[in-house]
Amino acid sequence: MPASSGETETDEGLTVRQQRDRGNLSARNIASVISQFADDHLTLVRNISTGLAVAGVIVIARSIKLVTTFQAASEIPARFIERNVSLRGKVHSITERGLEVEHVPIYLPVVSPFLSKHKGGCRSPMLVHLAGVELTPEGRVWLQKNLAPAQTVWLKLISREDDMLHCLVSQSRGSMWSYCINEEVLRLGLAHAAPVVGVLPDSRLYWRLLKRLHRAEVKAERKGRGLWKQDSLWERASKVVRDNALFRLMRRIFKKT
Repeated sequence: MPASSGETETDEGLTVRQQRDRGNLSARNIASVISQFADDHLTLVRNISTGLAVAGVIVIARSIKLVTTFQAASEIPARFIERNVSLRGKVHSITERGLEVEHVPIYLPVVSPFLSKHKGGCRSPMLVHLAGVELTPEGRVWLQKNLAPAQTVWLKLISREDDMLHCLVSQSRGSMWSYCINEEVLRLGLAHAAPVVGVLPDSRLYWRLLKRLHRAEVKAERKGRGLWKQDSLWERASKVVRDNALFRLMRRIFKKT
């Protein structure tokens, strides 16, 4: 007697359900095996995870040059200068051309030893010019007194000119505050504000820097500091008298007598 359509559908439904149950059981078995393996080899799994994480950090750090030590202006990527990235450094010396600063990259305990290109070797300092500033001889002496060798400074990259970096140089003042050396020498009357080299005059950055530096210079001029210092009224009067021809003639006459 042929099977009815209802019995056929029931048999097909049972078959599908049995296949689904077998699939679920197989998936549970695989998950159980993996879980058991992880429990039995927990240290190995942790080491693999740590290794993958460290490898990922190394790849990222290498791609963005996070821990790279720069020894010349030409080694710094153009995007760092375009974005005005700040670099940490140690003062090496003060010369007539500018500051010689040794770059000190960010140190990551595990990653840095793998990426360091200058392990234990001698590092060359980079030549840094105070952006928008023309130092006087007195200003150079002030820098030599206030920027001791090995002192940490921050270099905000503004532009690059051959082997020289034009930067805003900052130094910590206490544990909470820092000050911009470019502005400080202008506030003390130890420098003139100058055009910012390597920055387009019609750019926002140029006018923002120019306004900032000019404000510092105006403060020195108003307070008569440094090169803006003026003689007192008595000193100016004495100078006029000394330079007077009649006064010089009378002084010679009295010397002869």
